[in-house]
Amino acid sequence: MSTLSVVVEDGVTVVRMDDGKANALSMQLLQELLAALTDAEARSSALVLMGRPERFCAGFDLKVMMSSPEAATGLLRRGTELLMRLYGSPIPVVAACTGHALAGGALVLCTADVRLGIDGPYRIGLNEVSIGLPVPILALELARARVQPMALTAATLFSEIYDPAGAERVGFLDQRVPAEALLAQATAHARRLAALPAQAYAATKTRLRGPTIAHIWQTLEQDLAAILPGK
Repeated sequence: MSTLSVVVEDGVTVVRMDDGKANALSMQLLQELLAALTDAEARSSALVLMGRPERFCAGFDLKVMMSSPEAATGLLRRGTELLMRLYGSPIPVVAACTGHALAGGALVLCTADVRLGIDGPYRIGLNEVSIGLPVPILALELARARVQPMALTAATLFSEIYDPAGAERVGFLDQRVPAEALLAQATAHARRLAALPAQAYAATKTRLRGPTIAHIWQTLEQDLAAILPGK
């Protein structure tokens, strides 16, 4: 069964993640998201990525992460591919955060060009250190690029978790909107960005984010060996 629903309207692809649970980044969800992104880049002018009610994305599937170093390594490599593809996508990417976004879920937010969220009892942030995992270079660099500098230490080293207002304040979200308006406003942002000259948009994004993407790929294998020493 697919974990995604995909709708294309007026040149904007809306991808909704819904595995019926917490939208953990399993290998299946990662593969489906990569395929949806490839399709959106081929036939759409922008992408909106959203979750299910009260759950945006729970991050990498902990069952896989804890099953074996080999399984964890495979999942992290594929997850890095998705995050770097989203971060460097030539088309505008808008995240519509429907609820909780922890660990890898917060990183998905960091990859989007515009991040909208809604108010509620939701938890957003990088909780790796609090559960005994070193924060990967991948996560540190995405957070460094999007989180406010004064909040970076708390958001990474201290595992500070934020409600939506706090996430907006420190930079995991750009704006909070009413829940009933989330999709409409996300789509409006996507269309606004898609109206910019596409070639200039893509080229500028490459100049802006290319060095970070290159650094993450260059350090990935060494970092995996450090955080998963048995791989």
